[in-house]
Amino acid sequence: MKKEKKQPMRQCVVCREKFTKRDLLRIVRNADGELFFDPTGKAAGRGAYICKNPDCAEKFLKRPNLERAFRANIDKDAVESVKSQLQKYLEEEYTVKKNSESGDTEMN
Repeated sequence: MKKEKKQPMRQCVVCREKFTKRDLLRIVRNADGELFFDPTGKAAGRGAYICKNPDCAEKFLKRPNLERAFRANIDKDAVESVKSQLQKYLEEEYTVKKNSESGDTEMN
């Protein structure tokens, strides 16, 4: 009998709901103070998580949630950079998801 692995739980910085770590998007602040979006979820540093709910992503892009999550003052340029990285990722994911749902793959 195989024992089921315990999934780590994390909290969305926007809606404050708990999800498994795999179901969230991660933003990292590393030891050098650099801020970046981490699509792998494995980069070294302190992480802040956002759920994949489009409403949460939209709210995140409009509010200053990162300063609260990291308990530090964060450069506005770094925040804008992360927001653009996240927005690009979400647009790509939405396009891929939309294409797979509409059945754009042709079968002959």
